[in-house]
Amino acid sequence: MSYFDLYVSHPVVFSGCQESFEHADYVVVGVPFDLTSTYRTGARAAPLAIREASLNIETYSFRSNLDIEGLKIHDLGDLHISNNVEVTLERLVNTVKDLLKAKKKPILIGGEHTITLGAVCGLGGKDTSIISFDAHLDLRNKYMDFDVCHTTFMRRLNEQAKPKKIIEVGTRAVCKEELAYAKKAGIQYFTMEQIRKLGLKTASKAIRKSVENCGRTYLTIDMDVLDPSFAPAVQNPEPEGLSTSDLLDLVLDLCDGRTIGLDIVEVAPLYDNGITAILAARILFEALCRIEKAQNS
Repeated sequence: MSYFDLYVSHPVVFSGCQESFEHADYVVVGVPFDLTSTYRTGARAAPLAIREASLNIETYSFRSNLDIEGLKIHDLGDLHISNNVEVTLERLVNTVKDLLKAKKKPILIGGEHTITLGAVCGLGGKDTSIISFDAHLDLRNKYMDFDVCHTTFMRRLNEQAKPKKIIEVGTRAVCKEELAYAKKAGIQYFTMEQIRKLGLKTASKAIRKSVENCGRTYLTIDMDVLDPSFAPAVQNPEPEGLSTSDLLDLVLDLCDGRTIGLDIVEVAPLYDNGITAILAARILFEALCRIEKAQNS
């Protein structure tokens, strides 16, 4: 059985443009999963909200001088979610494997951040860097009796997927256990304080240098990396975050020909009037246009 059979097609498709799967370069997958959420819930509604937002914003990117309508995108639909974390993640692992085998770039719309564990375990290979934009390190060993959840998944990712490099950007909410593990495991992070002191251009250059020896990069964007004044509808908001423009500058600087895929997570649509979902859709538009430009340059 193909793992594509585990998906339900959606009447609303991302960007409104549906290329055939055979001819698509990018495949969008909705993952409406937030089983381990511990503060705000509702990220399960994000794939639909972000799709709807993508139909109601303009499609041209001045940053890349490309139009999203010119990209070959196929929206596969939503993953059938299990109430078992491991089963859901296994489905994601195998789906990402299938997409890469078919020479497609997986674009995941979460859902809680735990889904990144399944995505990265599906990537395979040891030459991959993971760049995570997130207010949190998510490196706890266990949280509320969960070994695998939205606060532990990055530690499990390091243990199980063993990527060549993990870099976390926008960090400002951690515990001592996570700092100790990051030091021991060699996980690099850029705090908001560091980014402000270095300046955006210098910070971006330092991040790029950290991954220059990696053959592939995977980007994961937790919307709580943004300050709540820009993105109020997230599951675990933290003050003193990035602005929208600063996040886009950083993300697009890291989207290049090595980018193998990306995800965007932790939007909880019920906590605002659509602003955060619109932002998520715009970030995806801009990131995809920049990856497309890099591929063709």
